[in-house]
Amino acid sequence: MAHLELKGLRRILTVVDLLLDATCEPTPLSSLLPALLPALQRAIPADSVVCGLASAGRREVLTEPAGLLGHTELDEFERHAHEDPLVAHTRSGPGWPVRRSDLQTRLEYRALGTYAHVYRTLGADHQLALSLPAASGRHACFAFNRSRADFDDDDVSVADALRPRLAMVMTRLEPPRPHGSLTARETEVLDLLSVGADNHHIAQRMGISSRTVDKHLEHAYTKLGAHGLSRVAVARRWLTISDTGREEMGMSTTP
Repeated sequence: MAHLELKGLRRILTVVDLLLDATCEPTPLSSLLPALLPALQRAIPADSVVCGLASAGRREVLTEPAGLLGHTELDEFERHAHEDPLVAHTRSGPGWPVRRSDLQTRLEYRALGTYAHVYRTLGADHQLALSLPAASGRHACFAFNRSRADFDDDDVSVADALRPRLAMVMTRLEPPRPHGSLTARETEVLDLLSVGADNHHIAQRMGISSRTVDKHLEHAYTKLGAHGLSRVAVARRWLTISDTGREEMGMSTTP
């Protein structure tokens, strides 16, 4: 038992060290999450981790490994989420760590639309999920997925110990903010990126070279604080910013 407790403590410390670094200096949520998800995946061993951030009807999803879910899967998830008891637990319930198997049988799970259209593709036969408050009134959910063995009591204990520490840090962090004003060209490139266009098609559509597209993206990534994120993650982030939000954040509408 002492060995299990020490092992669990070591798993917790891998994440706590990262959270302590985030509190020592101002850290945007967009910078913390790409490092936090792999750390959580090591602390609570899983095939994949999905983080959902929600605020005022908007949702942003990040995954580890990156890019696991496309727009089709996310749309299907929202279409069937109302019937999923684990989603209800994390969105409107208490949000403490719980296993899928604590809420329903495997047969009941596989009958869900969320499983048929999303989780089966991820190989998520077993899940552990928790939720907590995040910066600026947002709500964060973390779902850990495995294809083989279910999560055990030690995994739940580690998640339970980490949850208040995650909440404490994430409520203090600032949401991603652009570092400067986007030009009309940069905005157009991001709009095309967000609907799945690659650099070649963006260049053709805008009548510019692929190298120029790269330059616009480089500048836009810097202003959005998005360096190091995948194209899919950048596209999703951009889609969460409404026209009103762009104006409020001082983004230029002229080249």
